[in-house]
Amino acid sequence: MITSSETLRIGGVELTLARPDDPEALLDEEAFADDEFMPYWAELWPASVALAEALPTDLSGMRVVELGAGLGVPSLVAAARGATVTAVDWAADAIALLPRNAAANGLSLTAVQGDWRDFDGEFDVALAADVLYEARNVEPLAELLLRIAPVSLVGLAGRPYERDFLERVGKLARVREHGKVARIELDHPRK
Repeated sequence: MITSSETLRIGGVELTLARPDDPEALLDEEAFADDEFMPYWAELWPASVALAEALPTDLSGMRVVELGAGLGVPSLVAAARGATVTAVDWAADAIALLPRNAAANGLSLTAVQGDWRDFDGEFDVALAADVLYEARNVEPLAELLLRIAPVSLVGLAGRPYERDFLERVGKLARVREHGKVARIELDHPRK
């Protein structure tokens, strides 16, 4: 994987971010045949940047998880703001690159390779950016966010399935949209 490096300034946090020069070169027909896997992780998506910009300035002592982290920009910003961060992505290349990017910025986080739809844990805040690009992700994301964290921030990209997702979680939690980010808060403590 050939990577280039760029500097990003997001919400007052400056990051050096290495990423693949040519994400399309990462296409793998075998991986696509297995659950239609595409190297989406290798792109710097606007919803990811919007989510990172929407993070609170002080996350000290907070346990944060990012689902479908990809390049992990929200994870890196959360770590820079004091959170203990777990970043989850299915792509092995994303999980290999994320700790390198964290170290290059003097940060630490835990990178976990796996399908976020099967992930479990207990966190203070859950993050997800632009993961609602397929209908099959709506129900698992709604169920997971409501189970693992009392507060979730979801970066929206204008995908067709986002409205369905927001309506579903809105039946069980408070949902507030601020630009391209939805904040989801449970009305009651988790069990």
